[in-house]
Amino acid sequence: MNNALDVLFNRKSTRQYTGKPVSVEDLTTLIRAGMAAPCSRGQKCWYFIAVNDQAVIAKLAAGLPYAQMILSAKHAIVVLADLNLAHGGAEVPYWIQDLSAAAENILIAAEARGLGACWTGVHPRPERVEFLCQALDLPPQVMPLCVIAIGQSAGVEKARDKFDPTRIFWNHWKQK
Repeated sequence: MNNALDVLFNRKSTRQYTGKPVSVEDLTTLIRAGMAAPCSRGQKCWYFIAVNDQAVIAKLAAGLPYAQMILSAKHAIVVLADLNLAHGGAEVPYWIQDLSAAAENILIAAEARGLGACWTGVHPRPERVEFLCQALDLPPQVMPLCVIAIGQSAGVEKARDKFDPTRIFWNHWKQK
């Protein structure tokens, strides 16, 4: 199997970290991978906030109930859209697809770099969106999609084979 497929099949959601630092270079590489994702009409509405300040990490963990792992990960990448730049704006939310592709690229790149990562959802939960907007002083046109924990994996989680051939149909939908 080629390296790209090995990385894809070995990707997992990491929730246990060693607490060791991740370099600015690695975080920048992950964001660069995010920016390599496809985007609607080439609008590139994405922005990213790399978080390595432990006070900000603690603040995010305090307000995001399913992002507690960022405390031990010590790093996070917040994936955001400027709705003024997004194809369709807020009314036709292609930005969700654009940012989802970027977030997945970040997760795959983390695996390729030997780092642990875990996507924690923000959008569409209004209370999480509002919290993150306030916590990070986001302007009104900027919408957060998710917070990705990034850190040195403790090696506890293992990739799961999620392949299910019963979910594949050819040429049209078939009920079984």
